[in-house]
Amino acid sequence: MPTDPTPAIDIVGLAKRYGDRTVLAGLDLTVPTGTVTALLGANGAGKTTTVSILATLLPADGGTARVLGHDVARRPQAVRRLIGVTGQLSAVDPLLTVAENLRLMADLFHLPRAEGRRRTAELVERLGLADAVRTPGQQLSGGMRRKLDLAMTLVGGPQVVFLDEPTTGLDPRARHDLWDQVRALVAGGVSVLLTTQHLEEADQLADSVAVLHGGRLVAHDTPAGLKAAHDTGSLDDVFLALTAPGDAAEVA
Repeated sequence: MPTDPTPAIDIVGLAKRYGDRTVLAGLDLTVPTGTVTALLGANGAGKTTTVSILATLLPADGGTARVLGHDVARRPQAVRRLIGVTGQLSAVDPLLTVAENLRLMADLFHLPRAEGRRRTAELVERLGLADAVRTPGQQLSGGMRRKLDLAMTLVGGPQVVFLDEPTTGLDPRARHDLWDQVRALVAGGVSVLLTTQHLEEADQLADSVAVLHGGRLVAHDTPAGLKAAHDTGSLDDVFLALTAPGDAAEVA
């Protein structure tokens, strides 16, 4: 698929520390538009920190990060208009129905009422939420709640979407349903940065896979390229080889 010359995400020398603990130690990463990049790493490797910085939720201590050409530190409002974020924890209000959660997001994005209703109806249909529009969030299954999370992320029509471990805790059917939604997003021109602990997920969805270890990028290639470089048919084997103890400075 042809891509716009301006990358969806362009990170150079990104650094983040918490006291004497280094979480990111000079991360360089480029995500082309209209693609999925999977960001892999053990717990504490810096995946969520990277997403938080890109989403303007956390300041970096060094380096630069741009989303569609906009510096996240200097132009945070411009970045926020272009992105959507689905975090590890559900953003669904448990007391509001599916429809009410979506209308709330439309109001937060300051969409005109007619546009908000149109977007809500479109997302309910696209994500298979039609039978649950009057169901409170607390009564939804895990899979339906994640679908609603994604729908809420998409209300504002983002061009870049950050999915931070979006399928954690889902059963196989719900996980595959969410994969189909990600593929549909990318087919529509949306760029996706996905963090995941499920290596099959990265293999199935990602155009490229970036591996973080010890706060640094230790590999970035297509899934096929990584597997070929390590003479294996499994991303699990690649991940274990790249994140072996002692191969990089460990992050506490």
